[in-house]
Amino acid sequence: MAKPPRLCGCGQIVPADQLCACQLDRQRERKARHDRRRPSAAQRGYDSEWRKLRAEFIRLHPFCAFCGAEAEHVDHKERHRGNRALLLSWTNLQSLCAHCHNSVKQRQERAAG
Repeated sequence: MAKPPRLCGCGQIVPADQLCACQLDRQRERKARHDRRRPSAAQRGYDSEWRKLRAEFIRLHPFCAFCGAEAEHVDHKERHRGNRALLLSWTNLQSLCAHCHNSVKQRQERAAG
């Protein structure tokens, strides 16, 4: 049974499983602010050595560790936070599809703090 539509804070009625246009706008603005403050990939250590390691890892592990779909991301099980050993540690890596990387993994990281 489908959930009934809901009333957004802006007064618009939207399907229960969707975000209102105003919510999408706020989400885009929040992400843009975060991206402006975030160091570049190179500043975070994602250099040519990382790119080679990533390509080899995804070649050998082509499926998502969570759901089994085709992997698009190589993710760190434990955050490396600039630690080069953790960044390049084969045992700290897992292949993830875009959905699991952008939802399941992010939820886990938010819960961990």
